[in-house]
Amino acid sequence: MSKRFVPVMITPFTHEARLDFDMLKVLIDYYIAAGVKGLFANCLSSEMYSITNEERLALTRAVVEHVNGRVPVVATGSFGRTIEDKAEFVKKIYDTGVESVVLITGHYAAIDEGDDVLLKNFDKTLSLTGNVPLGLYECPSPYKRVITPEVLKTLVSTGRMLYHKDTCCDEALVKAKLDAIKGTAMQFFDAHTPNAVSSLKAGAAGMSSISGNFYPEILVWLVNHVEDPAKQEEVDWLQEELRKVDPLIHIAYPMSAKYFMHLRGLPIHLVSRNYTFDPTPEQKKVLEEIHDTFNSWIERLGIREIQYKDVA
Repeated sequence: MSKRFVPVMITPFTHEARLDFDMLKVLIDYYIAAGVKGLFANCLSSEMYSITNEERLALTRAVVEHVNGRVPVVATGSFGRTIEDKAEFVKKIYDTGVESVVLITGHYAAIDEGDDVLLKNFDKTLSLTGNVPLGLYECPSPYKRVITPEVLKTLVSTGRMLYHKDTCCDEALVKAKLDAIKGTAMQFFDAHTPNAVSSLKAGAAGMSSISGNFYPEILVWLVNHVEDPAKQEEVDWLQEELRKVDPLIHIAYPMSAKYFMHLRGLPIHLVSRNYTFDPTPEQKKVLEEIHDTFNSWIERLGIREIQYKDVA
């Protein structure tokens, strides 16, 4: 199976901080024109904790409808106070038409509770959600619950867990998890761009990182060529380039991504519900320098840059 890049989607807002569905369509077409092979909607990058349940459903439904089958869509669905509440919302998100509903690992056990509690709550969720296909997301919020290879293997054995977005940022642990799910239907996506090459070569199905909100063409090129014997020099060079800038794009995120999209000509408003300040002049200067670096990557790799006129 070919490797896939699946961006964690940014949510566009109007100047009044309402969901901007017109810009959402432009953004979807931009991602797809860049060559992505899936979309992760209603995730942390989407500011999912700053929108209501109704908006989460409307946003996910709008993504599925505009994508119209061009690429698979997954979305987070584990919202609610109780396991029963979460299960009901899982079913509602699934009814929007997503391929699978992603569950945040930190929603199923408190930070001081053991894996026995986690597995018990996942088991209850499975019993309450029929045959809905599910996935896992080691989201940094409310706290990052990194699951062990043993827990991952147990969950995959249910036959219901088909997707995993990993945020452990540990090459050895990633390889252990990949060994635990080898031969199963689960698709493993690493969120940590600095580990991209090692994870992909170890067997990850693809990448799902915030860097796709800055230069998706670059990540698509990397996943497409990571195992190409003729491109290994460029692959290694690009991995090091991405490693250098990755900490910088996380500063003031997701506003940093929206500002970078502005630099690329996308008319997305610099509005966020969970980050209320624009990037500082110093932060903007850093992003502008990264934009110049991005243009040099494009030139060296011979990639066609996706522009607003291509998707408007």
